[in-house]
Amino acid sequence: MVTTGVLPAQAIRALLDAGAITTAAPVLKGQVQPASLDLRLGTVAYRVRASFLAGAGRRVAERLAEFEMHRVDLSHGAVLEKGCVYVIPLQEGLALPAGLTAVANAKSSTGRLDLLTRTITDGGTEFDRIGAGYHGPLYAEVCPRSFSVLVRPGMRLNQIRFRSGQSVLSDADLAALHAREPLVSGEAVISDGLGFSVDLRPASGDLVGYRAKPHTGVIDLDRIGHYPAPEFWEEVRTSDGRIILDPGAFYILVSREAVTIPPDYAAEMAPYLAMVGEFRVHYAGFFDPGFGHAAAGGAGSRGVLEVRCHEAPFVLEHGQVVGRLVYEHMAERPDTLYGREIRSNYQGQGLKLAKQFR
Repeated sequence: MVTTGVLPAQAIRALLDAGAITTAAPVLKGQVQPASLDLRLGTVAYRVRASFLAGAGRRVAERLAEFEMHRVDLSHGAVLEKGCVYVIPLQEGLALPAGLTAVANAKSSTGRLDLLTRTITDGGTEFDRIGAGYHGPLYAEVCPRSFSVLVRPGMRLNQIRFRSGQSVLSDADLAALHAREPLVSGEAVISDGLGFSVDLRPASGDLVGYRAKPHTGVIDLDRIGHYPAPEFWEEVRTSDGRIILDPGAFYILVSREAVTIPPDYAAEMAPYLAMVGEFRVHYAGFFDPGFGHAAAGGAGSRGVLEVRCHEAPFVLEHGQVVGRLVYEHMAERPDTLYGREIRSNYQGQGLKLAKQFR
C-alpha cells in the first residue's frame, strides 16, 4: 500500500503493470528513474500559433484544431525550429487512481539546451500539474528558444513524478534534516525551502558560465559529446564576481553550494520569483533521491542554473540567492538511486553544458 510521499521507481513500475500508466510501446530500460518516469515523444508534432492550455472541460485535440498551422512527421527525424511552438502527443498516457497526483518537468539536458518543454493535458488549467484521478493522454509543448533541434519518436525531453498526498518538508523539518545530515555545503539558508546562490568567483580561473550564441546550426539530440561547445556557446568570464545579464539572452551558470538529496527524499527547484530579479532561474527542476549523496557515489553536487534575463539588463553578483529547493518525503526509499547503476550524467557536477557538447 502506497504511503504519503513521492512514488519511487518500484511503485512507478507497479503503476505500469496495473495500467495506471499507459504506453504506446514497451517501456525502455532506464525510462523509469529513481523518482520519476521519462516521457517519450510520439510520431507527429503540431506547429501551433501560440502556446495554450486545454482549459476546464476541453480536450487538447479540440484546441489543436483551433491553433494548428501544420503537422511535422517525426518518423524519420525532423527539425523543430528555434522560436516556434509545437505540441507533440506523447507515447504515455494516464489512468490515475483517485489518490494520486502528478507533476511533470523538463529533463536536465532539455533545460540546458534552452528547450522549453511543458506537459499539457485534457481539461488542464496549469502546465505540468496533473490532478488526482486524471484519465487521458499527455502532450508535450516544445519551444526551442536558443537552438533548432532534430528530434525523433521516442526521445525523452520531459519526465513525470507521482505523489500520494502532500509531503513537502516545513522549514523546521528541513532544518532538522540538515542538522542530522547536511544538505548543502556552507551555511543553510532556509526560507520556504533551501536557498541556493550563484557562483561567480570560481576556485580557479575566471570562467563562470556560458551564453548561448544567437545564430547556430541544428542540434541532433541523439548525438552525445558530438558538438564543439565554442560553435554554440560564448564563455562568460568575470574578475570582479559579477556579470550583467542581457535581456533575451540564455546563460548556463552554477550554484555556489554543493547540494545533497538523501535517499529518502526528493526535491524540486521552486518556480522563479520576480522579487529576486527580472530573470528566470531554471527550466529543469527535479532532483532525484541520491543526487550528490554518498550512498550513490556523490560528495555533493552543485546545481546548474539555466538563466534567461527578461525585461532589462540585470546585474548578478556572486553569492546572490537566486532560487530554492523544496524537499519532499519519498513514499519509500527507491530501489535505485540517482548516480548508482543508472549512469547518471550529472552526479558530482560543477559547471557543465548539456551532454550533446564537447
